[in-house]
Amino acid sequence: MLIASKKRHRMRLVIPAFPAFNIYSYSSQRTTALGPVCIATTVNQMENWDAEVIDENNLRLYGPKSKTGGADHEFLHVIRPADIVGFYGGLTSTIPRLYELAKFYKKRGVITIAGGQHFVGENIKEALYSDIDYVVIGEGEETIRELIEGLEGKRNIDEIKGIAYIKNGNIIQTPTREPITDFEKLPLPDFSLVRYARIENYPVERIRGCGMNCEFCTVKGSPRCASVERLFERISFLVETRAAKRFFIIDDLFGQQREETIRFCYMLRDYQKRIHKRLDVGVQIRLDKAKDTEMLSAMRQAGINFVAIGFESPIREELKAMNKHLNPEEMIALTSIFRKFGFLIHGMFIFGYPVQEGVNFKMPIKERIKQYKDFIRKCKIDTIQILLPGPLPGTEFRERLKKKNRLYPLKDIGWEYYDGSFPLFEPDEPLTAEELQKAQKEIMGNFYQFKYMFMIAFNIFSFPSIIFFLNNIKVGWRRWYRPWRNDLVRFGGWMTMRKWTTEFKKNTFQEKLNKAKECIRK
Repeated sequence: MLIASKKRHRMRLVIPAFPAFNIYSYSSQRTTALGPVCIATTVNQMENWDAEVIDENNLRLYGPKSKTGGADHEFLHVIRPADIVGFYGGLTSTIPRLYELAKFYKKRGVITIAGGQHFVGENIKEALYSDIDYVVIGEGEETIRELIEGLEGKRNIDEIKGIAYIKNGNIIQTPTREPITDFEKLPLPDFSLVRYARIENYPVERIRGCGMNCEFCTVKGSPRCASVERLFERISFLVETRAAKRFFIIDDLFGQQREETIRFCYMLRDYQKRIHKRLDVGVQIRLDKAKDTEMLSAMRQAGINFVAIGFESPIREELKAMNKHLNPEEMIALTSIFRKFGFLIHGMFIFGYPVQEGVNFKMPIKERIKQYKDFIRKCKIDTIQILLPGPLPGTEFRERLKKKNRLYPLKDIGWEYYDGSFPLFEPDEPLTAEELQKAQKEIMGNFYQFKYMFMIAFNIFSFPSIIFFLNNIKVGWRRWYRPWRNDLVRFGGWMTMRKWTTEFKKNTFQEKLNKAKECIRK
């Protein structure tokens, strides 16, 4: 329980650091997770409470960094002691760091709370036996307020929905809380609560949930939508209070409410005209939305320049296993429409996805790699992300592999390896775990190369010639910018890959993989 005599209390929300440098490290230094900001904002509005967010992956503004990585929590605990520390468990690979920090604060008498998509099933028990006092299950804005009131003695903790804790040696899990549907009652996320971070790309949302029901995804349920006015208010508030220019709408599928989406785009277009400022917006969107040219036009007018698309695979059998309903030929044709509208396309792929039981499909590793390279080239995708299949907690994919005893044991391949860079289960024949990992790097390495450094210089010197030849600055800029930008990103990607490879060489993963394989075969 909290000390009732204190005049003010503090809650610290911690986003744990990645276990090692990975392909997300660069972008994570320029943004933050939205969930912890929403929780901190709720707490900060409670009477006698202050809240802050420490994003260990974004400590660019005088952040107190630890020599071993992440933040210096010894320093933070001295200068700003917290009564409660909450931990963001939205990324499974950061869970070991989360438990390490929970132990640190628990020893100092601080109440520890954790929440996020990792905490389902047996993982709830794991957390409660790893120095976490309370696990918040599901969305946390309403639960955290009630839990704090319970810790203040104003409410019976046993009656709070959506939490788990240990009482008298037994694990108590209260009834599930209904998902939030009235988003208007929630406060606007306050990004000023994120200390030490330099945020260049602001995450915003309108829709929670996704009805696509992909086997490998943790986001389920019918979409629950806030009003487009609410999303517009989030963006305009950040523009006017934090001079924000770049945004990423984190809805799993942008455009789920077609008419409302188009209306939002026109609102954002008119707003930019009024303030004489051009915004840069990115979204996640389904590939088949390319068929809706009216929506694509509205998106471009709104300043939506970047689309992240889950292609997942160019192999028919793998697409079927994922519950995807497109074939490779359709995917190439639809991608060309996005390109014609001028969108920068980020393609997300999963390499080596296992097919469903009973499907007779075997493809050699070289043929798989070739199909990926050919598909990416034909689609003319601007940037790519190749991940290995991640059997995340709470997914049907994990349960399918678990039933067939194909998952590598956590004692050998722990949660820290669940970032899409490592093989986590026995792959389909004739593939091996080592081949999957090498193939991932080969495809990425083929796309992101050192040679693009020279292309950057060439594009810079060619700019005046293009403008002179076309005799139109606006058209010339459009013709020149995309190749220059892509060459810059691809060279940057090469540098990221180089650092990533260096981290792999330091890792003892192969030894652990060998032990895990032996355990599976027994």
